[in-house]
Amino acid sequence: MPGEDPTHDAAPGAEPAAELATELATERAYTDTCRAALDRTDAATRQRVREGAGVVTGRHSGDAAEEGVAGDGASAEALGRYLRSRAKEVREEPDGPPFFGRLDFRSEGPAGDEAGEHRGQRYYIGRRRVSAHPSAPPLVLDWRAPVSRAFYQATARVPQGVGSRRRFGWAPGGTGAAADLTGLEDEPLADAGAGGDGAASALSSGIVAEEIERPRVGPMRDIVATLQPEQDDLVRSGPGTSLCVQGAPGTGKTAVGLHRAAYLLYTYPRRIERGGLLVVGPNAAFLHYISAVLPSLGEGGVRQCTVADLLPAHEVTAEDAPDAVEVKHDARMASVLHRALYARVGLPDGPLAVPDGSYRWRLGEEELRAIVEETLAQQPPYEVGRERVRARTVALLRDRAERRAGPPGGEWLRRMGRKRELTAFLDAVWPRARPEEVVAGLLGDARVLAAAGEGLLEAPEQRALLWAGRRPRTPRTARWSRADLLLLDEVAGLIEHPEESFGHVVVDEAQDLSPMECRVLARRSRFGSLTVLGDLAQGTTAWAARDWESQLTHLGAPDAVVTPLTTGFRVPAALVEVANRLLGSLRVRVPAARSLRPGGELTRVPVAAPAEVPAVVAERVRGALEREGSVGVIAAGARVAALRDALSAAGVPSEEPGEEASAARVTVVDAELSKGLEYDHVVLVEPAEIARSGPRGLHLLYVALTRAVSRLEIVGARGLPAAVAA
Repeated sequence: MPGEDPTHDAAPGAEPAAELATELATERAYTDTCRAALDRTDAATRQRVREGAGVVTGRHSGDAAEEGVAGDGASAEALGRYLRSRAKEVREEPDGPPFFGRLDFRSEGPAGDEAGEHRGQRYYIGRRRVSAHPSAPPLVLDWRAPVSRAFYQATARVPQGVGSRRRFGWAPGGTGAAADLTGLEDEPLADAGAGGDGAASALSSGIVAEEIERPRVGPMRDIVATLQPEQDDLVRSGPGTSLCVQGAPGTGKTAVGLHRAAYLLYTYPRRIERGGLLVVGPNAAFLHYISAVLPSLGEGGVRQCTVADLLPAHEVTAEDAPDAVEVKHDARMASVLHRALYARVGLPDGPLAVPDGSYRWRLGEEELRAIVEETLAQQPPYEVGRERVRARTVALLRDRAERRAGPPGGEWLRRMGRKRELTAFLDAVWPRARPEEVVAGLLGDARVLAAAGEGLLEAPEQRALLWAGRRPRTPRTARWSRADLLLLDEVAGLIEHPEESFGHVVVDEAQDLSPMECRVLARRSRFGSLTVLGDLAQGTTAWAARDWESQLTHLGAPDAVVTPLTTGFRVPAALVEVANRLLGSLRVRVPAARSLRPGGELTRVPVAAPAEVPAVVAERVRGALEREGSVGVIAAGARVAALRDALSAAGVPSEEPGEEASAARVTVVDAELSKGLEYDHVVLVEPAEIARSGPRGLHLLYVALTRAVSRLEIVGARGLPAAVAA
């Protein structure tokens, strides 16, 4: 918005109290103006929704309803869906400050020339656009608008025409009312010399530091007010590019991925909304934690789920042995299933005769064989191949008919395609297939499995896969395991492409996906792009990726650009240093993290006897609750129940990750589920047990060591793993 005095530098450090009070009063008055505009906009939106709903249902009494505003039933239904969706967005959009920053562009000199069309302008930057009227100049610009980029990218060396950048401090938990505006801070850029550049200067802002260090309570917060230049570059990359972020703990990779999703929806709405946007997380607890970020950025209607939520909806009633699970997640299973499906295709063993009235058209075995072989060579989806054989066989019949009596009509072609003899021929050479039939036939028959797995699976692996004790009479009576659902989805994708394909997919904790899980996502993003987020050092599954090249190939994005994020603002330096000690013991090569947050509290609490551990943990948690913020108790899964009982006996309420918000500030977390979560204070219980929990135990410990954003206490009677103790 144009301002009267864009060159005013309001608060360069020690601003006199009177001037600060005047500035705060002015900005609070502007806040009231913005809030009033927001209230009018929201009220008008709700009114349009109510009126539109009345029109769609025929309850509107005006001329519009009589004339049929929606045009027809299908249009009415589409309009109804849109109105209900918009109503939901308005209802769910959280309250918050109308703006978090301000840009004052210079009007004179070289800096004014650099400002271009923004010369002399003042813009407020917020999470959503605010204006008094749709056609009026905005009171607040959306953070994704092109000019807003200067708020994140302008520096003293490259001011981009900006004279001053102002940040606003707001009371935590407020609604964004004028009284919640508690402070402001100005950073002069033009004529400021060459200092103050880079990420290292970010925490020199007291407001930025306070926002980053604010206690973590409830769902994940957006970082739109504190995005750093390297993060902003990733957020604003276009939809045609698939991107992989190798992010060390505390670098904000998850937030970057979600902000990129919001940016793409804002900047390329038709392209992204046409296919939809999908966010995939590792588990329900993680999805609950991130659920508030996109609505807070002004974007709703994004599907958030796990890979399991995308799989066929069969009831899971069987459990595989660990060796069978590992083989079913292996990339080789895709080739095994492909063989099993296409082994159903056979070559003709004789000619085909198709009656046409009193005449019979005859097609020779060689030309029919050529059709099947040519179709197989083209490798279409299985069902497409079947219909292609049908169409080409009908084309041969058409050629015969043309030579005999001239071109036949369309009805004749359709009738020939439905002939019983032609369908019987198709069923013989390219029979219909259902995923359940193919998978049950493969896992329930040793001969079929041996043929499909020859040269791909070793004999012990084939024995592990075989349904020795649960071979079904028919595919309908098969008992499916969780890993079987991956195989069913793979075969379904071989038969025909999934109906569901997204314009953009954000995949978090992607290093933990198996090759077969990656293929589930690749099938659903064939015509879109991906944002792949993860950290190879935090890979904890049996099939976790050791490099991004192979993982991106499985995801269908081999050309994705891999960008490392190593500078963190969340985990303090003292805690990052301890976690970095483990990197040399892990089976991956990743750059070490560094933190720009000094300090951090690290406490070792040795316990004399293992039986005393739960009581000591309860004592440390009670002490942690005397300070602000959330408390996470992280332990190996076998200990979690006992720790919850100990806390309950000590009168300390706790909750599980993913539960609805409650009064409890304490969460007891299985280390396996702690990935992506963060707590102000972490009590890490018996790290040696976590380190010895399996082949990926040290990776799991690395995750657990990096969940604290302020304080970490290590409690245990079994000592520390050597790599950490060093």
